[in-house]
Amino acid sequence: MHEEIINWFASHARDLPWRDPDCSAWGVLVSEVMLQQTPVTRVLPVWKDWLLRWPDPAALAQSPSGEAVRAWGRLGYPRRALRLHAAAALMALEHDGEVPGSYNELLSLPGVGSYTAAAVAAFAFGRRETVVDTNIRRVHARLIAGTALPAPALNAAEIRLAEQLLPAEPGQSVRWNAAVMELGALICTARSPKCGQCPVREKCAWLAAGGPAPTYQPKGQAWAGTDRQVRGAVMAVLRAAGPGLQRGLLFSPAAALSAAPAPDPAQAHDSGASGSRAVEASGLTPTEPPVATELARLYRLNAEESQLERVITGLLRDGLAQATGGGGIALPA
Repeated sequence: MHEEIINWFASHARDLPWRDPDCSAWGVLVSEVMLQQTPVTRVLPVWKDWLLRWPDPAALAQSPSGEAVRAWGRLGYPRRALRLHAAAALMALEHDGEVPGSYNELLSLPGVGSYTAAAVAAFAFGRRETVVDTNIRRVHARLIAGTALPAPALNAAEIRLAEQLLPAEPGQSVRWNAAVMELGALICTARSPKCGQCPVREKCAWLAAGGPAPTYQPKGQAWAGTDRQVRGAVMAVLRAAGPGLQRGLLFSPAAALSAAPAPDPAQAHDSGASGSRAVEASGLTPTEPPVATELARLYRLNAEESQLERVITGLLRDGLAQATGGGGIALPA
C-alpha cells in the first residue's frame, strides 16, 4: 500500500512551489499557514508575492504587523497573518532569524499548532512526524476503517492509526504523508471521489463494503450576512485605506454624502460612486479608487449598525485594527 500510493504521488502530484526541493523552510511554513482552510488556487499568488517581499522571517519581523495583514489580502482568517508576523519576530529574536527544525521548537511559535509543527518538521526538514490533516483523515477512514467520512472531530484513535501507518524510514515517511494528503485532495475527495483513478481501490475497505453513505451530514459554514462576511468587507476597506479613514465612514455613507457634491447623473449607477463621494466627504484624500470600491462593497451588505460595531470591536480586540487620532481606524502599525 505504501509503495502504490507513493508511486502514484510521484506521477500525479501537483507542481507546487513549496514542494520544490529548493524551497526554504520559511516558504514551507508560510504555505502551511496560508493553506489552513484556504484552497491552493487562492494561496498560490499570495504566497509568491509574500516570499518575494519577505524571503525570510527576519525580513517580515522588520515590517509592521499591519503590512502583513495588508499583504494577506482576501485569504480569510487574517489573524493568521498576525500570528505569522509574531512567529517571525520570535524567530528573529531566538532562532537567528531561521525557522527551527524540531517539532517542539516549531510548536512554541505563535499560531503554530500540532498539525503545522508536524507538517513543517516533515516537509521542510525531512523528519519522521505524523501529519494528519482533513485529506489524510478521509483517506484513512475509507481505506482502512471502511467509513465514508472520518469523525466530525479528530480523535485519539485516528492519531494512533496514522502513527501505525507511518513508514519507519524518515524519507519514506515524508513521501507517505505528502502522497496520502494529495490522494485525498485530488482523488479521495469528500464529494464525488474518483475511485476509478485510485491506486489502492482494490484494498479500500469502504469500496469493499459497497460504499456506505456517511453517518452524518457535514455542515458548511454560513457566509452571507454573517459577522465573518462583514468582517472581511471591513478588513478590505482598511487594507485599501492606507493610513486609515474615519471610523464613522464604515457605518453609513448617508451623513458623509449629505455634505458631498451631488453626483453626476452619468455616474449614478457606478457601484463605486457612493463610496467615492463618501471618501471625499470624509475629509481624507480621495486619490485611491480601491477605497471607494471596497466601501461600496461594504455598503451593499446593508449591515446593521450593531453588527458593524460588534465587528469593529472584534477587529480592535484581535489586534487586526487600531484606533487612530480624531476618530480614525487603520490597520495596526
